[in-house]
Amino acid sequence: MIPISRRSAMAFSASALALAAAPRGMAREALSPEGEWTAGQVAEILDKTQSLTLAPDLSQLTAGERTAVGKLLEVGAIFQDLYELQRHRRALEVRSALAGRTDAAGRDLATLYRLFQGPVATTLDNRRVPFVAVDDPPPGKNVYPWDLTKAEFEAYIAAHPAEKAALTDLRSVVRRADKASLRRDLDKLHQYPALDTLHPGLRVRLEGLARKPDRAVLYAAPYSLAYADQMIRAHGLLNQAADAVQSDDWAFAKYLRNRARDLLSDDYESGDAAWLKGRFNNLNAQIGAYETYDDELLGTRAFYGLSLLAARNAEGAALRKAMNGVQALENSLPTDSHKTVQEDIPVGVYDVIADFGQTRGGNTATNLPNEAYLNARYGSIILLRVNIMRNPDIFAGSGDSFAAAMAEPFASHLTPDGGFYRTLWHEVGHYLGPDLTTGGETFDVALGPDASLLEEMKADLVSLFVGEELKARGYYTDDQLRALYASGILRCLQSNRPRREQPYNMMQLMQWNWFLDRKVLTFDPATAKMSIDYSRYHDAVRDLLKAVFALQVGGDRAAAEAFIGNWGTWDDALHGVVASNIRAQQRYRYRLFNYAVLEPRSVA
Repeated sequence: MIPISRRSAMAFSASALALAAAPRGMAREALSPEGEWTAGQVAEILDKTQSLTLAPDLSQLTAGERTAVGKLLEVGAIFQDLYELQRHRRALEVRSALAGRTDAAGRDLATLYRLFQGPVATTLDNRRVPFVAVDDPPPGKNVYPWDLTKAEFEAYIAAHPAEKAALTDLRSVVRRADKASLRRDLDKLHQYPALDTLHPGLRVRLEGLARKPDRAVLYAAPYSLAYADQMIRAHGLLNQAADAVQSDDWAFAKYLRNRARDLLSDDYESGDAAWLKGRFNNLNAQIGAYETYDDELLGTRAFYGLSLLAARNAEGAALRKAMNGVQALENSLPTDSHKTVQEDIPVGVYDVIADFGQTRGGNTATNLPNEAYLNARYGSIILLRVNIMRNPDIFAGSGDSFAAAMAEPFASHLTPDGGFYRTLWHEVGHYLGPDLTTGGETFDVALGPDASLLEEMKADLVSLFVGEELKARGYYTDDQLRALYASGILRCLQSNRPRREQPYNMMQLMQWNWFLDRKVLTFDPATAKMSIDYSRYHDAVRDLLKAVFALQVGGDRAAAEAFIGNWGTWDDALHGVVASNIRAQQRYRYRLFNYAVLEPRSVA
C-alpha cells in the first residue's frame, strides 16, 4: 500500500504502480542495441532535465476520498499505457524491455522514456529522434494505420464522402479493413456485449466488411472497441471510486459514474454535463481523451489523459467572485460573431496530485470540453493548477529566460502574478469568441491540424486583449497589467526554431513576429536585447486577434496556411540570436514531474 503523502498514513492500492511499471501480459524482450543512443547523447538531455516532485497536503481528504484516489490512480495508469501506445506502436514493448534492464545505461534510457512518454525524444535543437531501435512515428501516430498517408486518406474521403464523419471522429481509430483487424474487433464486440449495445449498427457494419476484407478500405473503430479491455477495466474502477465517495461527495460520484459510461459509449456528454454543473468538495479530475495536439495528420483524434486534483476551496471561491461580467468581455472582442456566454464559469484552484498521459508535463490549466455543441449547452470548466503555476523553481527558470531576452528595465517586469493571470484568462479565452465557421463546421474539421494553432493563439490574445478593460474595472493594478503584458512577451520567446507541426511553438513565434512588426517589440542588434513599447500593445493584440477570428470563421485552410507561413518566419540574425542567449543561460530545458502518491513507500 502507498501513502498519499509524507504527512499522512493514507494508503492506496499498489496496483496503480504495477500498472505504471509494465503493461499486463507483456513479455520483457531485449531491444536491439543498434540505434540505441550513446551515454553521451542521453546525458545531453538528462543534464538539462529538472526533476520536480509534487506532494500537496491531502490531510483534508475523507477516508472515502482517499479510497477513490487510489482507484483513480489505477485508471490513470491505464490511460498512461494507452497514451504511450497511441503515440507509438512499439512504445509499451520498449518500456517493458527498459524496465527489465539493471545496467546504468538501461536505467538512463528508462528515465528518458518517462520524460518523453515514449521512445522518441525531443533533442536540444528541437528534433524528434528515437533513442532506441524503433521507427519514426508517422504524423498520425498509432491512431491511424502506420502506413497511411494524408494523400491516401483525403483521396479515400473524396471517394467516400458519407464516411467522413466516422473517419474523422474525435474518439476512434482508423483501421484498414483487413481480415485480422475485423476479426479482432468483432471478437471484442462479442466478448463485451455492452459495447455492442452502446454502438448500434457497428457490428452489422463490421460483419459486412468481414465478408470481403480489403485493406484498401478504411473504417473507424471507436476507442471503446479499439481499447476494449482497458476501457472495461477503467469503467469498473471509476464505479468503485464513485462507491467510495458516494456518502462524502455525491456530485463527484455522479460525475465518475457518468464518465465510466462515457468511456464505453465514446460520447462524453453525460460526464461533461455532470462535470461542468457539479459542485465538488475536495477532489476533481480530468478523465478521458480530449486534446488532439498529438494528431499531426488531421488534428482530429483525441489522446488519453487523466489529471487528479485536490481543491483549494477558499481560493477558488474568491477567484469566482472576482470573475464577473464575462458577457461584456465577449461583446468587446473584435469580431461580429458574438454569442451569449455563461457568466458563472466554473473556475477552480487546485493542486495536482498526479497526472497521466496527455495531461502530464507541467500543464498549468485546463479549459474543457472542446466540442462546440457541449460548450453551447453546458459552458466550460477551468482548472488552474497552482502548485505548478506558482512553483518557485519553475518561475525562476522563466524569469531567467525573460531576462536573457529583454533590456533593462523591462527584464524586471515579469512576476508570478503575470503568468497566473495570463493563464487564467487564456483559459477563459477559449470560451469566448466564435466556435463555428460561417458554414457551420467546427474548426478542427474545417481547418485540420491548424485549428489547434489558431485556437491557442486566440486564447493567448484574448487574455491580453481584455487586460485593459479588467484594469478599468479595478481587477488589475498598473503593475499587474504590466506583468500580464510581460508574461505575454515571455510566452512568445523561443529557444529553438519551431517545427511546423508544433502548434504551440508556431503560434508563439507568430505573435513574436507580429509584435516586432507593430513595434511593440524592438530589437537592438548591438546588445541583442529587446525593449517593449506598452503604448502599442493593446492595438497590436486587437488587430492580430481580429485576423485570427476571421481565419477561424472563414474556415479556409489555404488562407490559414498562408497566414501561418507569412507570420511564422525565422530570422537567425534576430530570433536565432535571442534563442541562443536564452539557451546559454538555461540550466534546464526539460522537466520531469514526479508525484509523491506514486513513490514506493512502506506499507501503511
